[in-house]
Formats: sequence, structure tokens, C-alpha cells
Amino acid sequence: MPATLRDVAARANVAVRTVSNVVSGYTHVSEQMRQRVLAAIEELDYRPNPAARTLKTGRTGMLALIVPEIDVPYFSALARDVIRAADDRGYRVMIDQTGHDHDRERDLLTGNDRRMLFDGILFSPLVTQAELLEMDAAVRMPLVLLGEHEFQGRFDHVAIDNVRAAEDAVAHLVARGRRRIAAIGAQPLEPYATPQQRTAGYERALESAGIERRPDYARPAAHYSRADGYAVAKTLLALSPRPDAIFCFSDLLAMGAMRAVFDAGLTVPDDVAVVGIDDIEEGRYSRPTLTSVSLDTAFIAEQAVSRLVERIDDDALEAEQIIAPHSLMVRESSGD
Repeated sequence: MPATLRDVAARANVAVRTVSNVVSGYTHVSEQMRQRVLAAIEELDYRPNPAARTLKTGRTGMLALIVPEIDVPYFSALARDVIRAADDRGYRVMIDQTGHDHDRERDLLTGNDRRMLFDGILFSPLVTQAELLEMDAAVRMPLVLLGEHEFQGRFDHVAIDNVRAAEDAVAHLVARGRRRIAAIGAQPLEPYATPQQRTAGYERALESAGIERRPDYARPAAHYSRADGYAVAKTLLALSPRPDAIFCFSDLLAMGAMRAVFDAGLTVPDDVAVVGIDDIEEGRYSRPTLTSVSLDTAFIAEQAVSRLVERIDDDALEAEQIIAPHSLMVRESSGD
């Protein structure tokens, strides 16, 4: 039979309550006592009963990570780092995706049917500032927002400086002597912040370089996918004069764009330089390798999980906004 709390207490020669305190992470236990209990747990291979812990504490030991698309490499990397950060704090993670469905996002944020499953949520939504404000009163679970949102409210928020990240990418192309710089990834019909901020950074870099912005060089993409990058790049390459560089709002767009350049009988970077954002592993092994803005998913995960655990313990904490660092990884696709 599996070992019980009483078995551990008997082996360690302590009270059952002391074992419970050690298992629950209670801080006011002497180190000597804690080591005795941990040694007994190891000897007996004791496993806490999650159901009993939930009934006693009202907590499940589970966090939810909710993202738009788990198969996007950025979100896969983020999920990996969130799981690591949560495990370090004694939590497990359940992952769900919204598929860019705003109604589903609202259901996940406000649905009472989910309140008993998780102690808190890490959420990367596409809802707008107005929608978040509208849902503010309905969200009762501890929540940390991930991604880019122009929102000042009661929710903690770990984000990327997308304006600066895009500006750095385009400034790098300018420094490489490129003057006809196109962009793929604007989404004018979607009011959420990521494409807007990356568009702003693209335009700011052109302005700083004294390059006149051409509206026909800034193209939307319905999804940040290889297929959309390929299709949109083909339209850009048909322009006269064609761009001598393409800044893509994601690495997947950039991978598609590079293929379109090759299929047009041109080369990267000699004819058209390409830069992306995300620094996915695929780009490090493509030919040519992809210059990209690297986003620190480990930092994002560590900060977000840490803040969520703090908020689970004290939901009265004031909301914080944490900006994650980024760096430009220069490779072959942008030239020497």
C-alpha cells in the first residue's frame, strides 16, 4: 500500500502536522526537522494525495497556460520554459489554446467552470484593451497576461518591447546599406497590439534613417505562417522597384519569404536581405541562416510564473508590468 502521512510521521518520529507542514512548504519548520521529514519521505517513497490537498487548502497545484496557437514555435518554447519555472515552484501546468477565437478567450478568462481546475492562469490573449476592461470585473482567478497589450489595469503583465525590437531589426538592415525595406505582418483589421507595435517600430526606423515610407512596401499577413510569408513576399517581389530587404514580423513569415525569393530566381541576402523576429531553432539551421530578433522566453516564463505564484498567495498585490529583454542575432540572411 502507498505510504501515508502517518507512516512518514512515524518513520521521522514527528507529529503528522509537522509532515503536513513540510509537504505544504510551510516556512516555519526548523531545517533539522525538515530534513528528517524529507529523509522519511524519500525512504518510504511517499506521494502526496492531490485530492486531499485540494480539499484541505482549496488549491490544486495546477497552473494554466493559454496561448493562441501551441504549434507556433515561439509559444512552444514559451510553454517549455513555463513548465520548467512552474516545476521549480512545485506546480504543474496545463496548456490550452484559443485558436484566435475571441469568444473562447472570454470563456476561458471568465468561465466559472474552470475556477476549480487551476490556482492561476498565464494568458497570452488577442483580446483588445476595451475587451480586457470589459472583462475586468468578471475575472476572479489570479491572472498574469503575456504578450503585448496596451492595458493599464489590475492584471500583471509580462511583455516584449515590440516597437524597439522591430526598430532594431530595421535599423540593422539600414546599417547593411538597404534602402528599399519592406515589411510583412501588419494586421490593420486586428486591433491587438503586437502587429501595431511592430509596424510602429518599422516606421520609426525608416524615419530615423531618412527613408521615405512606401505604403505598398508594408503588407499585411492574416497569419504569421510560412505560407503567408511566401505569398506576401511574392507580391512584394513583383513590385518595381522591388525591395532590397524584407523585415518579417515573425520567423515563420521570414522562412516563407526566403523561399519566395529563391523561387523568383533571386538570392538571399545578395538581392533581398531578410530579417525575422522570434529566433526559432529552424532559422539557425536554414540556408542561409536567418537573422532574427531573439525574445527571451526563459525570462518571460520565470517572471510570469513567479508573479503568478505571488498573486496566488496575495491577490491584493498591485499590478506590475515587466518588459523582457531582446537581442538581435545576426546571421547570413542579412548579409555581411
